[in-house]
Amino acid sequence: MLKRLRENKSAQGTLLALPTTIWLFVLLIVPLFLTLVVSFGGRSPDGNVIFKFTLDNYARLIGFSTDCAAGQSTCFDPLYLQILWRSLTLAFNTTVLVILLAYPLAYFIARANPKQRSTYLFMVLIPLWTNFVIRVYAWMVLLRKEGAINIIIGTIAHWLGFNFVPLEMLYTPGAVLVGMVYEFLPFMILPIYTSLEKIDNSLYEAAADLGANASKTFAKVTLPLSMPGVVAGTILVFIPVMGTFIVSDILGGRQVILVGNLIQRQFLDARDPAFGSAASLILMVLTLIVTYFYTRKFGFGEEIVAA
Repeated sequence: MLKRLRENKSAQGTLLALPTTIWLFVLLIVPLFLTLVVSFGGRSPDGNVIFKFTLDNYARLIGFSTDCAAGQSTCFDPLYLQILWRSLTLAFNTTVLVILLAYPLAYFIARANPKQRSTYLFMVLIPLWTNFVIRVYAWMVLLRKEGAINIIIGTIAHWLGFNFVPLEMLYTPGAVLVGMVYEFLPFMILPIYTSLEKIDNSLYEAAADLGANASKTFAKVTLPLSMPGVVAGTILVFIPVMGTFIVSDILGGRQVILVGNLIQRQFLDARDPAFGSAASLILMVLTLIVTYFYTRKFGFGEEIVAA
């Protein structure tokens, strides 16, 4: 039997994948199925799940509710739709800004002296050695009224003879955006750097021999060949931003509510796991849809390279 197993490569692959398959089934598929079941349930007065089939949780998420004033059969409240849209917009803005900041730095590192690359990469990775929450709290010190940014701006304004009123930066959507960009910037730099570092220098020499200037070389060689890194980085940034709640909770002061905050509060504060499960599934489906169309449009760079 062992000899037959050694000769059967398909069986070997199945055997090797079996532990991971079991792990994913137990810790991913089963919890998702339970979340799906709970999302169609209700909430008892003491916060437990009532297992029944109802679409009320999903109706609430899209703005409709049967719990309205007398004389009205249904009512519309766009609150949760606004939260979904705010989360989607923030994830998009964060991803775009991270790409714009990460690409030049990744390009610089990839084109640096090989002896210096490890130092630059080390500097990029240093923030990841610190706890995620601590890094977010550090931004509170910078953004508050008495923080370093207002002190620096105020000092410069005083030297120039201007009156300066401290800026209200903390607990705003802008503060949340800054925190998101800072937290997820390394996850865009590293994939882009990996793609850029693999580009053969002979391609640049060939482009120069054919008369291409720097801008044409970038548009026809560098950018297409680095698209796999951009796409991978986009996925690594967009998906976590859609679901995170720590940054918005701390830098937004519980005033900038995202889908992640909504889910957290339904499970921990409101004790409504059925509605929280429905919000979780809507978030997952929305993220999958955006990711699907993004990768369908850009692939992993193959279409652009072929062109």
